[in-house]
Amino acid sequence: MPARSHPHSSRPSISSVSISAGRASRCTEALRDIAEDFAVVSDEFLHKTHSAATPTTELLRTVVELDRLVQEAVSALVVRHRSQGEPLSDLAPSLRLTEDRLRKKFKPATVDENLASRTRPRRAPTGTHRHDDVPSPKNLLRAPHQRLACALTLMQAQSGVSQRELAERLEVHPSYVSRILSGERDASWKHVMAIVKCCEGNCDLFKPLWEAAAGVRPTGTEPARYLRTYLTALMYAAGSPSTETILASTQNTISEADLKQALGGPGVPVWLVIKQLTHALQGVPEITLPLWRSAISSTESSLPAEAFG
Repeated sequence: MPARSHPHSSRPSISSVSISAGRASRCTEALRDIAEDFAVVSDEFLHKTHSAATPTTELLRTVVELDRLVQEAVSALVVRHRSQGEPLSDLAPSLRLTEDRLRKKFKPATVDENLASRTRPRRAPTGTHRHDDVPSPKNLLRAPHQRLACALTLMQAQSGVSQRELAERLEVHPSYVSRILSGERDASWKHVMAIVKCCEGNCDLFKPLWEAAAGVRPTGTEPARYLRTYLTALMYAAGSPSTETILASTQNTISEADLKQALGGPGVPVWLVIKQLTHALQGVPEITLPLWRSAISSTESSLPAEAFG
């Protein structure tokens, strides 16, 4: 009789070794990132399937990418569950694997390492890359995620709210907030919105910056207004330079009237104006080009050839 108690007494020791609040928290953060990646890749897949010209091989690559995200999510969920001290028997039926197989397949240390080194998908901006768009120390700050980081950092500094206060509001480690503000870590919209609200900023201003950084389609229903908001956000991220400074940065290729129209309307300036203004505000023209096209199509039925600069 006493011998029967031995297997049961040894089971808790196996589980207790894996209990880790820190690891569970890291898995939760990874799951948030994976959920955002799902949105990016699935949105890309949706739009590819609407084009009969999309090669099957390209569609398959996107499906494989989605499958990779599924596997990463499963591994994070299993390890989080185990790290919280919960029995693997809860997950075995859904995954159609035995507890022993789950324990061997999803080793906490290995999953931890894989999640920490995972690469995140990012939709390439529309258009053809030019030689001067290749990343370099000089133009890395123009990258969308850096523009978002600059805007968040400026707002946080102006508000007087400390990074520790932001971390407490987001319920994350201060180093997580620090990496978001430096542009070292991609931020979820939930976290961006929480930071903006904590600093009493304008969420509407930050939404276009985040969407450009995350590589998701613009959510604005008024294309012309969305373009103006995005340019205004770039201006904020650049430190809100004066009109004179902006015009000087364009080498006076645009006028003050052009600048006022680009930021406040009415109508939409020609592409040359938007392109020069984007450069002056440390943005990437390839990001603003599709926004400009949408704005133009929503305000004009036809466009003269010279409007394209």
